[in-house]
This record gives sequence, C-alpha cells and structure tokens, in this order.
Amino acid sequence: MKNSVTKSSEWQKIRLRFLLNNYRSDEEINRLKQSNDVTFLPMESVGERGGLDLSVIRPKSEVESGYTLFFDQDVLIAKITPCFENGKGALAKDLFGGIGYGTTELYVLNSGSELLPEFLFYLTISDDFRINGEAAMKGAAGQKRVPNEFIQNFRVRLPSLDIQQKISDYLDRETTQIDNLIAAKEQMLTLLKEKREALISHAVTRGLDPNVAFKRSGLDWLGDIPQHWEVKKLGYLSSLKSGDTITADTIAKHGMYPVYGGNGLRGYTDSFTHSGNYVLIGRQGALCGNINYAHGEFWASEHAVVVTPLEKCDYRWLGESLRNMNLNQYSLSAAQPGIAIDRISALKIAVPPFEEQQLITGYLDQETSKIDGLLSAIKESIALLKERRSALITAAVTGQIILEEMTS
Repeated sequence: MKNSVTKSSEWQKIRLRFLLNNYRSDEEINRLKQSNDVTFLPMESVGERGGLDLSVIRPKSEVESGYTLFFDQDVLIAKITPCFENGKGALAKDLFGGIGYGTTELYVLNSGSELLPEFLFYLTISDDFRINGEAAMKGAAGQKRVPNEFIQNFRVRLPSLDIQQKISDYLDRETTQIDNLIAAKEQMLTLLKEKREALISHAVTRGLDPNVAFKRSGLDWLGDIPQHWEVKKLGYLSSLKSGDTITADTIAKHGMYPVYGGNGLRGYTDSFTHSGNYVLIGRQGALCGNINYAHGEFWASEHAVVVTPLEKCDYRWLGESLRNMNLNQYSLSAAQPGIAIDRISALKIAVPPFEEQQLITGYLDQETSKIDGLLSAIKESIALLKERRSALITAAVTGQIILEEMTS
C-alpha cells in the first residue's frame, strides 16, 4: 500500500500576501465595535509558541486609537526582538465581543479563503518561518523588527484545505500532549526550587541539630534561633562597600580578570580590585539585593556591594544567610531602584559559631547539589521537549510527515 505523504513538492508555493485577507467591510467592523469593553493584549499577554492571556479587559474608549485592532481568528505575530525570536504569537480566539486591541508591535494576519487560520498560526511559529524572519530583521541592536515585506513575501507551501485541517488537528493533539508534559515538569521545577529555598532557610536560621534549645531572636521575621547563636548587626559583622567605577568600553568578552556587577559576571578587564572569596550584593536595578559570589582576583563594579567580614566568618554561610533575608525588600522606590548601604548595614542577622557555619555550608553544598542535579535534568528534558515541539510543527507544515501518522 502506498503511503500518503504530505509532500511539500506536491504543494503549490505561494507568497503569503496572496493568501491573506487584507479587507474587512466597515459594516463588519462597526458591528464588532458595538461593545463598550474589549479584550486588551499587552505584549506579555501573548504567549511563546502560542497562547493568549485574555484576562485584560478595558473600556473601548481607552484603547480604540493608538493600538492594533484585531478580531477572532486573526493570527498575531510579535514583530520586535526578542519577542519574535522567542516565538510570541497566537491565534486569537474567544475574544471579549469578538474584538481586541493590542500593542502596535504586533502584526495581524487574517487568512483568506485558501488558508485555514489554524494552519496559518502553526506556519508562523514554525522554525522555517521564524529563522528566516530573524535573518530579515532590520533596525538597531535590541530594537530590530521583522519588516512587513518579509511577511508578505514569505513563500508558503500550500496543501489543500482538507490536508491543512488534518495537519492542524494533528498538531493540536500532539502539541497539547507536549505542552502538558512541559507544564508538569515546570511544576516540578517550582516545587524543587521551593524545597531548595526551604532547606537553606531552615539551615541558616535553625541550624542542623534537631535537639538544640532555642531562644527568642527579637526579630519578627526570624523567630526563634538556637540558644548559643548571637544576633548582630550586619555592619558589625562585616564591612559593606560599593565596588569601583568601570566604563563599558574597558569590559571585554575575554580577559584576565572577571568584572562583577549587581547581577553577576559582566565580562573581563585587565586589572582587579579584590582578591579572595567574597559575597557581593546587587546595589541597583530591579534585581538589587540579589547575592553573588566572587573568587580569586576580580573587579567589583560600582553596582555591586562587596561584603568583607570583620571577624572570622564562612563567606558561603554569610552569602546564603543574606540571600534568605530577601534584601530586595529594603530597596528604595525610584525609577531606578537601589539599596542604601547604611540601611542594610543596620539589619540584624543570627550568627552561629564559625565551626557551625562551616558545618552548615558543607551540609548545604551536599544537599543542594542533589537538588541542582535534578533541576538540571528537568531543565534539559524541558528543552528537548520544546525542540521536539518546534521540529514537529516545522515538519508538519512543510510536508515531511506521513498523512497516516497524523490520522491514526
């Protein structure tokens, strides 16, 4: 028996502009515009590789001008980097009143009579479409956009409507299964991360001895601590000082000494400010208060606070204790959030003896490495599932899958 293969060589090749409906009657638009409220889609409501968050409803009067208009069954494509590369796009369905408005950084495609909306959607999130679209992007770095002429001139391998429907149904089934697997694994990631955080929090606030006697710490957020621990101001335990100013043109991708900023490694330079093992606190930006470690000879930039112990102290214990304190909550509200060093220096911390600090660090290294191994394996599994999803979509819309496989 001869296999029915959706061979792309048997499909007509047509530029996308000839398959799109670029006209809607005023009567149709006015009918849909009767509602006082409409679905509004900021870019974050458009999912990666499909999906829409339809929870944002706004009065039509607030969004009718200055936003992109779209309707049920339209295909939406992000046009700006990095949203396009990340696959942001969706098939508009179940819109409030059948009409929606969104960011002007969306292309809206309405399929004509020879092209099913579902097939068009899968076509636009295929690797074939996305890779070629990335290559066609124009504009300054960080603000590149896919030009409209790429969309219009993209050559579609067009099967019959019947085969388009079979492909769309097949991809609906298969991608739903893959997405469910991905969601389950992402939930596992969340639970493991929570377990990791709880493990660290318990170790740095309660210690490792389950039979130890406790006392009140005097701090609401901390509660009781082991009786032999001390409570000290962070500024008494360590010196906190911002790193040194460094210009972007002196930081390279490769070099002798790493440069650490508020969010970790920024690059490399030819000199250093510190030598040894240190805890660094992010000083500015949305992630201020985050914790990083620096080792050996390195340059600490002005966006990092270098923590230098004033007494014998295990720097890893100190770093995890600071991480557990969620220092971001002490940032000052501003256009550019930041942490005042004198404010965090005044915070109090529970301090065990040095030898116990080392035991806590050793325990955390052992236990978190097990969790990190599981996290790494799950992340790799998710990446492989996403690759399979993308490959499956591309193969299906370009005619590389046997038709019987889709309908069995």
